[in-house]
Amino acid sequence: MKLQTIWLVVLVPAWFAVASAQATAVDPNDIERLLDAIARIESQGDPKAVGDGGRALGAYQIYRVYWEEGTELLGVDWPHRDAADPQKARRVAKAYLLHYGKGKSLVEMARIHNGGPRGCEKKGTLPYVRKILADGSLSSGLLWSKSQ
Repeated sequence: MKLQTIWLVVLVPAWFAVASAQATAVDPNDIERLLDAIARIESQGDPKAVGDGGRALGAYQIYRVYWEEGTELLGVDWPHRDAADPQKARRVAKAYLLHYGKGKSLVEMARIHNGGPRGCEKKGTLPYVRKILADGSLSSGLLWSKSQ
């Protein structure tokens, strides 16, 4: 347990800098795995989850502004309450992450999901991505750029 804590506290922040500098395109299968991990961290995969006083909805705990930007990217007009629909929510989250995370690593995309379009630059998203890493479902090779 101590080794895992050291890894998460000491090594992970150093890897963020490397990943940011060397990020490449993310494989479509990798983004699907990331979306699965996000749903587990956000809501244990519960599409009916409601958080933050009713402002965050669905398995991905999507806020209204995120939903509006994601649906605009998709060219659809779905109301925010549709974030409880697993298929729609996944499509919106994927569109949002691929748009704002273009050229970024999966770690940076997770931070964008948590902190908005510039989330990968916010220190406040580091605890969130540590949860994604601790989930253990993504191999370290998938988290960082392909060129590492």
